[in-house]
Amino acid sequence: MRKGEQTKAAIVDVAVALASLDGLEGLTIARIAERMSMSKSGVFAHFGSREDLQIEVVREYHRRFEEEVFMPAIREKRGLPRLLRLFDNWVMRVTQEIDSGCIYISGAVEYDEREGPVREQLVESVKTWLNALLKAVQQSVELRQLRSDTEPKQLVFEMHGLILALHHDARFLKQRAAVERAKKGFERLIASYRAQ
Repeated sequence: MRKGEQTKAAIVDVAVALASLDGLEGLTIARIAERMSMSKSGVFAHFGSREDLQIEVVREYHRRFEEEVFMPAIREKRGLPRLLRLFDNWVMRVTQEIDSGCIYISGAVEYDEREGPVREQLVESVKTWLNALLKAVQQSVELRQLRSDTEPKQLVFEMHGLILALHHDARFLKQRAAVERAKKGFERLIASYRAQ
């Protein structure tokens, strides 16, 4: 990596950390410059606008999410083993974000009513992840590991609901038992869909 690319990567790293704590709207060139011990113009030179920086933050967050949650699970056998690992990795990721926050969740709150490229990037990233889960569910049905009448989109919706509840209860309500509750909820959910 050349020096300019290294600097840009370092800026994005700092921006991801700040956005995790304060949301994408909390990102400012001034705060990043302060954290990087750079001038504002030095930071700005790497991005055409604050919006470009926010989009790059969403992309980097998604890249890290895939690396930590999706990629380890893809090594599991297709179907239910992979689906179980995807959820387990997702829970692990949420537990690591309890002190900082999830850009997907905070971004959904910040951009639910807004239009524009940042929202589009967030939506694309979240849909990419949910589609990966959907594919794992569909494979589980095809392999007859889940019941043939399983509605894949419904199961993914319910899995997502467990994660949102986990994030809310662990981060907002500071309930330590939230992780175990999410895991138990998922076990029951899968048991209700599992082929006999």
